[in-house]
Amino acid sequence: MKNILITGTSSGIGLELLKIYSKNGFKIISLSRSNLPESESKLIGVKHINFDISKNENIETLIDLIKNEYKSIDIVINNAGKLINKPFEELTKDDFYSVFDINVFSVAYLIQKLLPFFNIDSHVVNISSIGGVIGSSKFPGLAAYSASKGALNILTEVLAEEYKESGPKFNSLSLGSVNTPMLKKAFPGYEAQVDPDEMASYIYNFANTGSKLFNGKVIPVSSSTP
Repeated sequence: MKNILITGTSSGIGLELLKIYSKNGFKIISLSRSNLPESESKLIGVKHINFDISKNENIETLIDLIKNEYKSIDIVINNAGKLINKPFEELTKDDFYSVFDINVFSVAYLIQKLLPFFNIDSHVVNISSIGGVIGSSKFPGLAAYSASKGALNILTEVLAEEYKESGPKFNSLSLGSVNTPMLKKAFPGYEAQVDPDEMASYIYNFANTGSKLFNGKVIPVSSSTP
């Protein structure tokens, strides 16, 4: 039975991923700042931890849990993210830092601490954004967010090269519009063509099998952008 770690699981795509992995018999560590909805609080195989990924001490506690109860990690889906929608001229240095802290720095630190628990077949999937892909459409107000996702994509490529002999594999899925709370924050009133359960199904299949064909790839997954 594979051990799965997913961040950002209290709503949207992350919550739908929990449901799919639970239904298919995996052991899942679920990490998010908020509690799971009551209706999903007893999913089979899920250990949920209220978790702020930006707090190093939380990650150290997580590592102790993995050592004692899981021993290894087969798949990581870095789904937690932060978005600030604000005109560039109003963005502060703290705004940039807070977005990069969640979307890049904390992802890097978590991966670093998980390295001893990976094997050559482990797979790290970073959930990015089409806005972080060079040459894609860009949107006003999302400078910090899009820049952070571009950085996450480059991190993915570099780590894949650095660990290509020993594993794990690293890939980035750069998502387009999905009907999530974050989309509503970025584009109020916009309705995407893809719902969280549909995107979660794609991510589930890719996380489980994509590393056989891909390593170090930034893959756009987008039917539309606003």
